[in-house]
Amino acid sequence: MSSNGKTGSLQYRDRGIQKIEIETEIQKAVALAKKVDQVILCAGLNSDWESEGYYRSTMDLPPGTDKLIAAVVAANPNTAVIIQSGTPVTMPWLNDVSSLVHPWYGGNETGNAIADVVFGAVNPSGKLPLSFPHRNEDNPAFLNFRSERGSTKYGEGVYIGYRFYEKCKKDVAFPFGHGLSYTTFKLSSISLQKTDEEILITVDVQNTGSVDGAEVVQAYVSQQSPSINRPPKELKGFEKVFLRPHQTETVTVKILTKYAISFWDEHRNAWVQDAGGYIVQVGTSSAENPLSADFEIGQTTWWNGL
Repeated sequence: MSSNGKTGSLQYRDRGIQKIEIETEIQKAVALAKKVDQVILCAGLNSDWESEGYYRSTMDLPPGTDKLIAAVVAANPNTAVIIQSGTPVTMPWLNDVSSLVHPWYGGNETGNAIADVVFGAVNPSGKLPLSFPHRNEDNPAFLNFRSERGSTKYGEGVYIGYRFYEKCKKDVAFPFGHGLSYTTFKLSSISLQKTDEEILITVDVQNTGSVDGAEVVQAYVSQQSPSINRPPKELKGFEKVFLRPHQTETVTVKILTKYAISFWDEHRNAWVQDAGGYIVQVGTSSAENPLSADFEIGQTTWWNGL
């Protein structure tokens, strides 16, 4: 009825979401997987499951997802799984999957970017900026999740990320700095030069595969006999190099000495460089460090500012 008392027409648009039965849809996916040579299965999270200012209480994928992946892989072992998420997820089917791509959230061109990698137009060279634990309980902040009486406790201290996993000798699904390529690389011939201001680490990197590719040389520093509890090693520098097949290039990673070895001394209210021996480990992830070199700091010094 219109406001002037005359009969009018009522218009509406029917909107809704189709209700699906998880088991039925999994059966459809399995039947389809059996008919094809290659399966590319896309799954993951979206803003319904994770976003800024929202805490996930679990690392699990949405209900039914793990069962879907496991069933499809069982039906067709030639399955590549693509997981989109902004944080780690549990992957109980991981050992049964031949290929796994994690493209994060790439914006409007995500689909094109994934296709370029999957079909070989682009050789991936990304590295993980965090560790992927097997379980939510393996996270270093698991016991401090959420606040207590309005206070949030950062109980993990300096043992965040890979520092925690290495200190506790805890296995992870994928380590910090990990990332694969369609080619292979070999690191060799490490050398180290140190001054009071900087440390120069050089290594030879060879593309031992058959396609162009890029590798990230990562330098981790550890103290041999620390005066306090410190992480086993910490990333202090990295360099990316692009190489043609069978090409070798010498890569230099430069790090400032004081930033490479110092820690905050709460008693002196200053940064401190401990005297003693240090080791530089070089590799392609926090878990793969085939090369190492050492250096000495002759005198303990304290400093403030930058």
